[in-house]
Amino acid sequence: MSIIVTDTGFATDDFPGVVRPLAEIAEVQEGDGVEIGPADDPRVLVGVLGQVALIRVRFPAFNDGRGFSHARDLRSFGFTGRLRAVGHVLADQYAMARRVGFDEVEIDEALAARQPEAQWLARADWRENWYQARLRA
Repeated sequence: MSIIVTDTGFATDDFPGVVRPLAEIAEVQEGDGVEIGPADDPRVLVGVLGQVALIRVRFPAFNDGRGFSHARDLRSFGFTGRLRAVGHVLADQYAMARRVGFDEVEIDEALAARQPEAQWLARADWRENWYQARLRA
């Protein structure tokens, strides 16, 4: 079972729609989700961003940061729906994930056991030490 991490802690997945792989983009219906991988081009989604409710960006390893760039790009393309990092994202990376546009992180039970909710909540103040916010002030 997957665990959803947000600024308020651990939760269960409440997304009611279908999440399709990028290869099935032509079959996406209003309210569906789409999953992309690190090697996928997020520009492919530009034409359907208005009908997609959730985009899951897969992180196959904690040291593969392409998903962070995908999140930033999707937000710059105008995506306003739920943006979820899924896979091997560490609690230490949570603040960065939120800063680039992710709303939530989906982890498995094994990772949640190694990095319990308290470790994620310790990084939930991601705006506190955000140097870019200080520069814009």
